[in-house]
Amino acid sequence: MKWNPYLGYDGNCAEAFKFYERVLGGKIVAMFTHGETPAAEHVPAEAQNTIMHARLVVGENVLMGSDAPPGMFEKPQGFHVSLHFNDNAEAERIFNALAQNGTIQMPFEETFWAKGSGMLVDQFGTPWMVNCEKPM
Repeated sequence: MKWNPYLGYDGNCAEAFKFYERVLGGKIVAMFTHGETPAAEHVPAEAQNTIMHARLVVGENVLMGSDAPPGMFEKPQGFHVSLHFNDNAEAERIFNALAQNGTIQMPFEETFWAKGSGMLVDQFGTPWMVNCEKPM
């Protein structure tokens, strides 16, 4: 079994996934709009260019997402996409990149469980937790 986060956006999924591709060093392997689907004729004109499905692969990890239909977006809450690193410098670099134009909830710093750990909500509204755990 694999777990793949599937994130919802309010019309900015393409921009978010291009940002994540650059920051996380992955590759977008799928991204198509509602207007590119067989159901395009049933999609309102204002939603034709929004993302129906995006898939970003980073190593063995997958992040997926789409834009919500007009008027249906709900702000993410109650979770974080959690990233774990062995290299503290790389963890901090990713944290700082994701934090650009976002909101830091917990600064990246050493904790009792981690060489470095921090939490943020990025500029697209996605909550992230970045950790470099200490050996147990």
